[in-house]
Amino acid sequence: MTGTDGALGGRSGGPGGGPLLLGVRHHGPGSARAVRAALEAARPGVVLIEGPPEADALIPLAADEGMRPPVALLAHAVDEPGRSAFWPLADFSPEWVAIRWALEHDVPARFIDLPAAHTLAWRAPERESEPGESGERGESGEWAEPGEPGREDEHGAAFPDVRADPLAALAGAAGHDDPERWWEDVVELRGAAEGDALAPFTALEEAMSALRETEESGGHDRDLVREAYMRLQVRAAQREFAQGTAVVCGAWHVPALRRRVTVAADRALLKGLPKVKVDLTWVPWTHRRLSRAGGYGAGIDSPGWYGHLFGVPDRPVERWLTKVAGLLREEDRLVSSAHVIEAVRLAESLAVMRGRPLPGLSETTDAVRAVMCEGSDVPLALVHDRLVVGDALGEVPPGAPAVPLQRDLDRIQRRLRLRPEALERELELDLRKETDAGRSRLLHRLRLLGVGWGEPAASRGGTGTFRETWRLRWEPELAVRVAEAGVWGTTVLAAATARAEADAVTAQGLADVTALAERCLLAELPDTLPTVMRILADRAALDTDVGHLAQALPALVRSLRYGDVRGTDTGALAEVAAGLAERVFVGLPPACAALDADAAEEMRRHVDAVHGAVGLLGDAPAPGHGDLRARWRAVLRTLSARDAVPGVIRGRAVRLLLDEGKLAPDEAARLMGLVLSPGTPPSDAAAWIEGFVGGGSGGGMLLLHDERLLALVDGWLTGVPAEAFTDVLPLLRRTFSAYEPGVRRSLGELVRRGPERRSSVTTAGSGIPGFAPGLDTGRADAVLPVVRLLLGLDTADAADAASPVDARTRSVGRPGTSRRPDADDNDLVEVHA
Repeated sequence: MTGTDGALGGRSGGPGGGPLLLGVRHHGPGSARAVRAALEAARPGVVLIEGPPEADALIPLAADEGMRPPVALLAHAVDEPGRSAFWPLADFSPEWVAIRWALEHDVPARFIDLPAAHTLAWRAPERESEPGESGERGESGEWAEPGEPGREDEHGAAFPDVRADPLAALAGAAGHDDPERWWEDVVELRGAAEGDALAPFTALEEAMSALRETEESGGHDRDLVREAYMRLQVRAAQREFAQGTAVVCGAWHVPALRRRVTVAADRALLKGLPKVKVDLTWVPWTHRRLSRAGGYGAGIDSPGWYGHLFGVPDRPVERWLTKVAGLLREEDRLVSSAHVIEAVRLAESLAVMRGRPLPGLSETTDAVRAVMCEGSDVPLALVHDRLVVGDALGEVPPGAPAVPLQRDLDRIQRRLRLRPEALERELELDLRKETDAGRSRLLHRLRLLGVGWGEPAASRGGTGTFRETWRLRWEPELAVRVAEAGVWGTTVLAAATARAEADAVTAQGLADVTALAERCLLAELPDTLPTVMRILADRAALDTDVGHLAQALPALVRSLRYGDVRGTDTGALAEVAAGLAERVFVGLPPACAALDADAAEEMRRHVDAVHGAVGLLGDAPAPGHGDLRARWRAVLRTLSARDAVPGVIRGRAVRLLLDEGKLAPDEAARLMGLVLSPGTPPSDAAAWIEGFVGGGSGGGMLLLHDERLLALVDGWLTGVPAEAFTDVLPLLRRTFSAYEPGVRRSLGELVRRGPERRSSVTTAGSGIPGFAPGLDTGRADAVLPVVRLLLGLDTADAADAASPVDARTRSVGRPGTSRRPDADDNDLVEVHA
């Protein structure tokens, strides 16, 4: 009863009696079944549940058809959305069962924990943490905080830190070293005592009371404050509802709620608490985030297993092993019904040998390993990931409160048919399709906002510009990221535009601005481009570091070259890119002089990047800038001829000119011969070789097909003095180790044969080293059927002669011309020999 001193007593929960205190383990299916049985027996007039009272208005949404656990209450500070906390609930959570029972029986339900306004303000001075970690509830419903240091008794023995994990302390007292197994034995695998639905709660309350006696001298200040607030709320409910009051809370708090404490003392504990303005809503949660591996303080090791126990009360072992067999069959493992029968027998035998009432998770796991996985832990890991933990993702009805940005995101997700999923998956997009282009825009815009729902991945189907591959995985914390991004706008487009403009203003380097410009084009933010282009032009004009300019150019050119896939106007970008290229051309030769080895290698990478960028930029030159490719070739000739330029850069310049066909093979051989002459220091010669054929640039194939270049390298290498060879060896090893094994093997064979035999093999009767005098049309014709099959043209032979569309394909085999399919469509792209 409620005494004059404000104390709480009784256990009936009926009219005229004290509150019915139901101490539970969060996310425990046994506790959930016991709560439902106790509520059915007591029929209270109100149900009080541990949780933030600001969420009372959200309780009716639990009855919505669109609400599917696991879900979580999300509280975040209005002025600082990143400061947040979650209260996760699964369908087997006792709190969720209590909410659903109250809604089904038209009984009021309320949350009675300390308001989130105080909790989030209390957390503010502490260390910042990722959402979903320190802000979540602990094992018995409290906020997860580090355990208190252990105290000592009068004999100097340390008290166990039972507050950190009360279940572990109880399991240890019962002689068990595994709290999860002990809890399964005493609660999950046993039903409630017949005839007394309150028996499990009475036993658990007695155990927790004994444990709390060891902490009465100290305790946790936050627990004391929270429990004071709970007592005040219970008293208020008892005055309001004469039909009785039921309280569902963490078992750790039950002894404190039963304790006789005055109202004045409770109010004194709550006086002066800090406070912030908060918003609350429901958000989807996942089984994976309920597991301890996900960083959740009140988590459980096996949410999928517990969900199975709650949803399948009859023959749970047989049904579980059948589910495991189905999963393994989906992964093409041979598992029959006989395996299931034998696994059930083994699990039951193990339970008897271990003295357990029924086979638990450890017995079923051992049976699966032995019978279905043939002793291997590899398929067992899949079972643990997919079933024991599980990848269930909850759903929240559209009517749940949310920031405007979240509502716009939900609308776009429905329109694009791109539902969040807890399991990681790959998404292949064809940007020529309207829906896929919209999905790409959404994912790129979310990345700009810091909502990492998707990450770009390397495509396995091709490298064309019409294809994108994303790796998607929705985590509950992304709801917090969306709330944080809400400060930039009420729609995804407006928020991404505002965020990109702000990032452009605060960008530290030129490369950061160019990367942002590329991301804006991918996200199709046309209103942002003028601002980004203006800042980019200003930064480029003021930056005198050629390395920075060279780093910035490739991203700009990629945006310019591939921007037309999305139909974006890139005229302003072309002008900036061409101007940037001009500045690189002017500044590169002086910047390459007098560099040490590390700086020279870095500059060589810049030269490669600029060469690739100019190759793309040359297809669409900006007005007034002339032929950029011709100017770049002039820069390469300057670099190749200057003695002050490091050998690795000179060698790469010669190689690039040779690949472009702007340097005759005889001239390349002459330049190599000069560098490899006895008058050149061996280290400089080795650096030139590294630049010419190293760096994974395909130089090994060049040596295979050009006998003169190979002979020059071979002759120089055999003539390096012994005292200089040890200095040259590391660079040579790096150069040749980058070649593919087949190339290295072929080069070794050619070197082993010697100059005379190599000449007969590689240059017999040829005007060009490595090639025959003319085309062998007979061998080319033999390849045509295979090429046509690869192009999907094998069924259109009869129509080839008459069809003007397929006339494009007849150039295959024409002297001087070949065709190849584009990576994204079946258009044939002409490649001139």
